[in-house]
Amino acid sequence: MKKQILFFLLMLLPVVASAYDAEIKSIYYNLNVSEKTAEVTYKNTNFNTYSGAIVIPSQVTYNGVTYRVNSIGDNAFYCCTSLTSVTIPNSVTIIGRDAFHECSGLTSITIPNNVTSIGYDAFYGCI
Repeated sequence: MKKQILFFLLMLLPVVASAYDAEIKSIYYNLNVSEKTAEVTYKNTNFNTYSGAIVIPSQVTYNGVTYRVNSIGDNAFYCCTSLTSVTIPNSVTIIGRDAFHECSGLTSITIPNNVTSIGYDAFYGCI
C-alpha cells in the first residue's frame, strides 16, 4: 500500500512543478479556456522568472486559440530582482497579491487606467 501511495505522489510531481499552462515569447500564462482569458504567472516556485524590460501583450495565441490577457496573477513577478520595467496593456484589470513583491530593480511600470484591483503587497519592497 505504501508503495502505491508513493508511486501516485511521484506521478504528481510533474504537475506540481509546473506553475503555468503556456509559455509564449518568454512570458508564462495560466489559461482559462472557457473564457478565453490569460493570466500572467511565474515559471515555478523558485520565482525570479523574469528580468530586464517586459512588455505584456494584450492578447496571446496558443494552440490556435487567442486569449485576452486580463490579469497579472499572485506572485507573478515575485522576487524578480533583475526586472527593470514592465508595460501592462489596457486589457489587464487585475494585479494580484504580491505580484511585484521585492522587485528591487524595477524602475518603471506602466499601469493602465483599466486596472481596478491591485492585490495586497503587490509592490512591497519595490524601490
